[in-house]
Amino acid sequence: MKRLFVLSMLISFAMVSSCQKQNSTSEQQFAQRKTDLDAREKALDEREKALSERERLVSAPRKLPAPVQVRPVTQDAAQLKAERDKRIQQLPAEIQASGLIADPDRIKGERDTRIQERMALRQRRMEELQAKRMAHAVARPAAEATSPSPSPTPTPE
Repeated sequence: MKRLFVLSMLISFAMVSSCQKQNSTSEQQFAQRKTDLDAREKALDEREKALSERERLVSAPRKLPAPVQVRPVTQDAAQLKAERDKRIQQLPAEIQASGLIADPDRIKGERDTRIQERMALRQRRMEELQAKRMAHAVARPAAEATSPSPSPTPTPE
């Protein structure tokens, strides 16, 4: 009887311990899944927060900062040129002499000169082309005049 009692106690102890091992494994899996879900939830919250911030920025009216806003066109060209020249005079002499500062009048003059040269070149090419066409047109009728013409067919009378 003692043996039967000891055997039943041993079996029940083995069953309880095996259930506890399974429970600890399942608890570890549960804890792992819970941490994964918590991380996903946190990432989703951050994305949602960024999206709401973006929507807020898009829906908000945009205002240009004061320096970027368009200033009224009250200054004429002479005032602008005088202001530019004054700023150039404030620069050191080395920079002024180096030619690093573009002179709008000189640039405009160079551009005008290039345009004039291109127009003259086009004009010369057009004249050459017209001369070739005229030479070809003059040569063609002369060639036709020297070519034998078919004799008229006699008509029976």
